[in-house]
Amino acid sequence: MQQLNLFFLALGFFSRIPMPAWIDYSPENLNRASRYFTLVGWALGGLVALVFLAADYLFSNSISLWLAMTFSLLLTGAFHEDGLADTADGFGGAFAREKKLSIMKDSRIGTYGATALVMALLGKYLLLIENTQIALSLLIAYALSRTVAASLVFDMRYVADDDGSKSKPLANNQSKTDLTILLATSFPVFFLLDWKKAALIIIAMILVRYAAKWYFKKQIGGYTGDCLGAAQQISELVIYAVLLINLGQLHLTW
Repeated sequence: MQQLNLFFLALGFFSRIPMPAWIDYSPENLNRASRYFTLVGWALGGLVALVFLAADYLFSNSISLWLAMTFSLLLTGAFHEDGLADTADGFGGAFAREKKLSIMKDSRIGTYGATALVMALLGKYLLLIENTQIALSLLIAYALSRTVAASLVFDMRYVADDDGSKSKPLANNQSKTDLTILLATSFPVFFLLDWKKAALIIIAMILVRYAAKWYFKKQIGGYTGDCLGAAQQISELVIYAVLLINLGQLHLTW
């Protein structure tokens, strides 16, 4: 029951799905719930994939994908997209660290944020519509992109000073057990894809994580909740791109 409680806390953190009344919330429990963020990604990705498959019986791929993406935004409350927009505004709109953090707290969206948001959504649509396995791509990307974002909590410093931030309870570093569960629940990707493509996605995610960690440290000296949202969105886009790669054309030898 304790682990189920943590899972539902993670699900409630990432989605607008109503939670059972018996859920025991505390900042400490939410911090530990980060171990199930990958598992929540599988669940959310599965729901979005089901919407696409259901719509695909009635409409074309393009319309079905648009409906699935719209459902995704409603399901998550555009949680990660908001983080991407705020991060783009903060990093692009100022040079001083404190000014960047101040801009990221502002609920208004600026040119940098709007541009990043439009390009991200357009990029997802274009990368997915070119894929012959859209439902599978959604399932995998939703899970592994959250693995990357949540893993940044393990070895980065939380730098926002806003006590009202929804991500504030995650500021404490994950334990090794939390990180192990987070990473282990990403391994079903090896059962869903050819092992070469699965390995390529894992390598890409490691590189994205390294780049995000370096960039966030350079910009503000650590991470905020918005940064985690940006990392998830970028990881999702990279996964869609990697899934389109034809390994045969690359003449790779493994």
